[in-house]
Amino acid sequence: MEKKIIITGFGGQGVVMAGRIMGEAAAIGDKLESSLVQSYGPESRGGACSVQVTISDSQIYYPYIHQPDILVCMSQAGYDKYRDQLTEKTMVIVDQDLVKPASGVDHFAVPATRFAEEMGLKMMANIIMVGFLAGITGAVTMESARDTVAKSVPTATISTNLKAFERGWEFAQNTLKSRRKKAAGHIGVAS
Repeated sequence: MEKKIIITGFGGQGVVMAGRIMGEAAAIGDKLESSLVQSYGPESRGGACSVQVTISDSQIYYPYIHQPDILVCMSQAGYDKYRDQLTEKTMVIVDQDLVKPASGVDHFAVPATRFAEEMGLKMMANIIMVGFLAGITGAVTMESARDTVAKSVPTATISTNLKAFERGWEFAQNTLKSRRKKAAGHIGVAS
């Protein structure tokens, strides 16, 4: 098993933290191998930012990702930068209010930023995205991701961050349930 994940967005969205949570959840919680490579522009906020996380059940010899299994986009510029690296098998996950994938690209969408704003903390969109990513892909278990979120945020914000994570996870479960119903021929059935 190997999952090559690229998470992309712009500085200030918590992209690197989201990647670190996924990598730590895999390595510490799920006892898998993981590697992380981060990249960001000279601007700390607002500049391009991405993180490459490889999760595997065997040793990882090369940490750089040229064709992701999973591409998570939290900005349109991030999607545009990596869209040429997509294969037919790449799972695309986007923040639905910030990214519009090319026509015909199958993707999963979550309103992560909107959910975070509704919670009163726009900065938690990355944690919502981690919950959604873990829930949709199964790259890490819910328990390990949840525990890593709790260990990665300031003590005073643990409860709120866990609610954000759970919001993303629950949205993923509802999304998968809806897709299963559509695949079974129950088009239009609410989840």
